[in-house]
Amino acid sequence: MNPKEQTVVEHIQELRNRLVVCAVVFMISLFAGFYIAEPVIKYIQHSKEAEQLTLNAFNVTDPLAVYLQVTFLVALVITSPIILYQLWAFITPGLLESERKATLKYIPYAFFLFVGGLAFAYFVLFPNVLDFMMNLSNRLEIEQTIGINEYFSFLFKLVVPFGFIFQLPVVTLFLARLGILDPKLMVKFRKYSYFVLFVIAVLLAPPDLVSYLIISIPLFALYEISIIIARIGYRKFMKAEEQRQREEQEESQRQQVEALLAEQRRQIEQMSNQQP
Repeated sequence: MNPKEQTVVEHIQELRNRLVVCAVVFMISLFAGFYIAEPVIKYIQHSKEAEQLTLNAFNVTDPLAVYLQVTFLVALVITSPIILYQLWAFITPGLLESERKATLKYIPYAFFLFVGGLAFAYFVLFPNVLDFMMNLSNRLEIEQTIGINEYFSFLFKLVVPFGFIFQLPVVTLFLARLGILDPKLMVKFRKYSYFVLFVIAVLLAPPDLVSYLIISIPLFALYEISIIIARIGYRKFMKAEEQRQREEQEESQRQQVEALLAEQRRQIEQMSNQQP
């Protein structure tokens, strides 16, 4: 059956099947995560930021909680290409073949941007946030006793969102390539978008101007890069639309010619039948 002709129930069933595939791959990735989690935890514990702290376990289950958090994060990173592919496969059946091939190429870029967002947050953002918190504690003469579960939870809450924020260029390119997003709108609402991005920076960063700039500038750069990429995608969409319209016009003309020839043949046959 043509994907365009599928019923709502069939779309829901297809979505369920794709979610099952993602869940199965995620479960398999958890096994890999169990082996990778320990060296990742030790690497973070021996990093420059963590070595200046004494990480404590306040509950018997804290080491297990940290182990599971890292395991789930590793499994998410491993599964993310499959999730992106299943999402692509679900929303693109109605596209032209050229559009499907073009958008399929975005998946590797989305994966690398996700990893790049995690790396930026861990190596650039997190050290500055931690330094600010430690300096504030020293100024207030507060001795911090940090739990390892709280340390890793804070780390992941700060790092993981940037993996998704760095998807902005790919998302805008995908939407522009499908004709859903016009880059002119992104330019028109640039100042409002900058305000939203700055609010995000304020929510994620500690309350000082340097941290705001450290987060805001990359976000603004991502937005500008997204505009440039969206323009490229939108031009390709417009060319594809022009090509489709030409093909539809040629097909319509061909059908009209065939209908005219069929009508002429019918008239000739009628005239032949009327002759004695």
